[in-house]
Amino acid sequence: MAYRNVLVLGVAQAASTTAIIMLALIGGLIGMNLAPSAQWATLPLGSMALGAVVFTVPAAWLMSKVGRRRGFIVSALVAACAALGAVYAIWVEDFFWFNLSVFFVGANAAFVQQYRFAAAESVSPQRVSKAVSWVLVGSIVAAYAGPELGILAKGWLPYGDYSGSLFVLALLFVFAAVLLSLLKDFAPPKRASQAPRRSLSTIVARPDYLVAVLAAMTAVGLMNFIMTATPISMHIDDGYSVNQAAWVIQTHAVAMFLPALFTGQLVGRWGPSRVMFLGVGAIAACVGLAATGQSLATYWVALALLGLGWNFLFIAGTSLLVKSYPFSERFRAQALNDFLVFGVGALANFLAGTALDQVGWKKLNLLGVPFLTVMLVALLVLRRQHQKGGKRAALSR
Repeated sequence: MAYRNVLVLGVAQAASTTAIIMLALIGGLIGMNLAPSAQWATLPLGSMALGAVVFTVPAAWLMSKVGRRRGFIVSALVAACAALGAVYAIWVEDFFWFNLSVFFVGANAAFVQQYRFAAAESVSPQRVSKAVSWVLVGSIVAAYAGPELGILAKGWLPYGDYSGSLFVLALLFVFAAVLLSLLKDFAPPKRASQAPRRSLSTIVARPDYLVAVLAAMTAVGLMNFIMTATPISMHIDDGYSVNQAAWVIQTHAVAMFLPALFTGQLVGRWGPSRVMFLGVGAIAACVGLAATGQSLATYWVALALLGLGWNFLFIAGTSLLVKSYPFSERFRAQALNDFLVFGVGALANFLAGTALDQVGWKKLNLLGVPFLTVMLVALLVLRRQHQKGGKRAALSR
């Protein structure tokens, strides 16, 4: 059952993430056509991220009642309907309706983000980081397919630019729903289901939990902020073609997911903290490079470093997170994590267009420096606490 679940979740991740990456490329471009002002161009991506935030807690609640399989299937079908609503919005040139539609596409993202937790629950504790990594490996396909399908299907329907792309989006969600019907829900051990539940404040107070959440917030927030602004900066401000912007986003997506082939092994060998240090370093390199210029090569390398940093921070953070709470508290602990993480991601999406319009590409990247500094300090504090705990354990033996 464990390997079957990981395989199903990995392929479903590929389909769903293809849709998300496609929207990351075309959402801002559609926004430029429909929005009343250029600074509102990234609002659709913010709406999608907001949908993920709003539905994080309901997603966890629903799956705690009906199981992960049913929750995943229902959310994928709702997203398919929402994608068709986005096609209609382009046809009638309604910016509000388009934002509302992608909001419900984002609602599915709240469920998709739980794929990694479903995989972690299907394997032994020693295999958690590998299971999470292999689910994300499915997104390597999405890294190529998302931008390519977004451009290829642009004119497939006569309802406006990218209406065909959004129709393909709906088909991807239907495929994911059919595939997820093969998923087997994991039955928790009786001891876990009968264990007393602690308050959320007690869960949050654990240093491991706090740092894990902060790592994911940093990864998702900065990735969304910089990636959302990239196609607009390249195509609108610097005059690069849509194909060139797609190539950069494609490289970024590959860098996000391809390292998942070995990130799990790195976490198992070095521990989550060291891998998170690498993630902070990679994103810092992205920020520093992007602030130096706006050549095609600069965009390409910077976005690749951004994807690599996201991968290290997100996978290592998830591996640390799932070990910071008992099984009986998983839905509440995961819901709170995703609410905070994707709340920051939504805010980053909303602010990206305005920040790009107000301060430009170079300074936009430098805004990430304070957040990277906080993450670095948190990791140093956690490392020191672990060292002290190890010394105390050695003295007690």
